Amino acid sequence: MLVHDQLPSTADLLRERAEAGEPERLAILARRQTAGRGTRGRHWESPPGNLSLSVLLRPAAPVREVPQWGLLVAVALHSALEPHAAGLCLKWPNDLLLGGAKCAGILAEAALSAEGRLDWLALGIGVNLAFAPEVPGRRTAALPPPALPPERAAAALLASLDHWRAVREAEGFAAIRRAWLERGPAPGTPTTVTGPRGTVTGAFEGLDETGALRLRTALGMETVTAGDVHA
Repeated sequence: MLVHDQLPSTADLLRERAEAGEPERLAILARRQTAGRGTRGRHWESPPGNLSLSVLLRPAAPVREVPQWGLLVAVALHSALEPHAAGLCLKWPNDLLLGGAKCAGILAEAALSAEGRLDWLALGIGVNLAFAPEVPGRRTAALPPPALPPERAAAALLASLDHWRAVREAEGFAAIRRAWLERGPAPGTPTTVTGPRGTVTGAFEGLDETGALRLRTALGMETVTAGDVHA
């Protein structure tokens, strides 16, 4: 793991290294980020004491499975942090909640080879270990004290990631889906999703075999592949 006191963005440096041919499992940690970002280019504040980590993977997988890797990292993150905080829950597709408030986010970015297959996958993980910066329109939370040092949190996450990758290789994505559902919202939870097709409201009915969100609405079952969830 490469540790920097400060970077504009761990994701930008990881992308440079990936495009230069760096082998997988490169991990870059910044004790402070000045230009961190979340999904859809949103700003992600990264003060010292919180975790700002990017990890490089090169799975032999089709591009359509990239969202599944985001779910795998979410399971790994929950497993790594569960000993340090009660009340953690996953929110589809890329958030970790503590007491219903956002305490971590995951950003998956991918690049294709000249043949159109997945070349590399960059996973950016931001966790409020010590501080909970404000996010417009969202409640935020930090893990309870004593604050877990970022290097320790990163090491625990990388070990957990290795474990869940081994589970996926042995049992397939179905095992990751089951693990995510065990850590996700209860069936029937009222859920609203805003995505490319507009806003859909219904009751949470799990994930399908690809990792897409299933909602039972007034018009029947809806399957959502992308969007922002508002529980």
